Amino acid sequence: MTACYDLVVLGAGSAGLSLALRAAEHGARVAICDPGRLGGTCVNVGCVPKKAFWYAAQWAQSQAFARTCGFRPAPEAALDWRLFRARREAYIASIRSRYAERLRAAGITLIGAHARLLASDLVETATGARLGAPRVAIATGARPLRPDLPGAELGMVSDDIFALERPPGRIAVVGGGYVAAECASLLQALGGEVELLVRGRLLAGFDEELVGHLAQAMQARGLRIRRQVEVRRVYRDGAVYLEEASGARLGPYDALLWAVGRVPNSDLPGLDRLGIALDERRRIRVDRYQETAVAGVCALGDVSDNRALTPVAIAAGHALAERWFGGRPDAHLEQEFVPSVAFTDPPLGGVGLDETQARARYGEAVQAHVHAFVPMSQALADGEERSWVKMLCVGQEERVVGLHAFGPGVDEYLQGFAVAMRQGLTRRDLRAAIAIHPTAAEELLLH
Repeated sequence: MTACYDLVVLGAGSAGLSLALRAAEHGARVAICDPGRLGGTCVNVGCVPKKAFWYAAQWAQSQAFARTCGFRPAPEAALDWRLFRARREAYIASIRSRYAERLRAAGITLIGAHARLLASDLVETATGARLGAPRVAIATGARPLRPDLPGAELGMVSDDIFALERPPGRIAVVGGGYVAAECASLLQALGGEVELLVRGRLLAGFDEELVGHLAQAMQARGLRIRRQVEVRRVYRDGAVYLEEASGARLGPYDALLWAVGRVPNSDLPGLDRLGIALDERRRIRVDRYQETAVAGVCALGDVSDNRALTPVAIAAGHALAERWFGGRPDAHLEQEFVPSVAFTDPPLGGVGLDETQARARYGEAVQAHVHAFVPMSQALADGEERSWVKMLCVGQEERVVGLHAFGPGVDEYLQGFAVAMRQGLTRRDLRAAIAIHPTAAEELLLH
């Protein structure tokens, strides 16, 4: 017997939940299938626990600043990892509980099992239940990549760091993207002795000039960065050692973290048979409406070829629900001026084009305005670490096509600028605005 719905969603992460809940608001009968924990990667082993670690790193740095500025040293000020983990997990459990209540209140059927596509309008769960719907959405997310190298099993992946109950000591972090830079920075701030091993560019999705300043700051704080590293094998000889392609040996380390990318969960039975196309990275190909090559089947979130950011996944789910059930046939994900932040210590963020992209698109019409300053919190504690802001403008009207910043507060203040850029923000608009003083955000108004 087949249970009938208006929509079946595979995956209860950010994208799937956004789509399911919004569709239900429009009166759709929805079922969502996922054997894992509600909230997916972001809530359980991604953005949320990562940001908790980031807060801990900020609190650790604040203690050092406070002592410099006159506060008496507090005894036993080191992080109690077990207590912190318990509080973090309790907070995450509360998020999952709220999601479960929202699904129940919306009348959405939650099935805790894997599912496969038998046809474009028919899904079968691992328990044998069949669900029929004219619309099916694949939102199964992605998982950390463990490289196919001898000894690779000796290393952790990003999911594993949230189970740590003590500092890892000497740790090698292999990778150059978001996860690698964030984990390396936060583990260093919380007492680890970290070496970041990068094969290519560090944080390739961010403005290269500001990434350079971030790397200098990370190294000034004691984190070692080794570039052009290609690991060939890993072995244990008391401690953990890595062997490069050149034959050089790196180590000794107490722990190893692989942060070399993520693999989309696109290995669902039935996709090939239906003709759903994948790209070279095994992501499901979709158009601007999240449509796959098969009518009635859409894909969104990290399993698709959209940008792998939680807010992008949520926006894609919302837009798809509006198009399918909200009477807005042209609703789709808008991917211009998407802000993003690497929660390093300190953070780095940007919205719009970086300088390389801007010059490739607009050539000599690009004007780059770059400014460095020492934040007040640093200066009060005799610190010399500078923050940087960079504005990329185009044409006589100096329309802002890129804003990039590095330093404390970036993660909060860039959001408002991203909204303004969508409305055609110009440099004149910024210089005419009244600043909030003293803040880091005002530096983008005055230069």
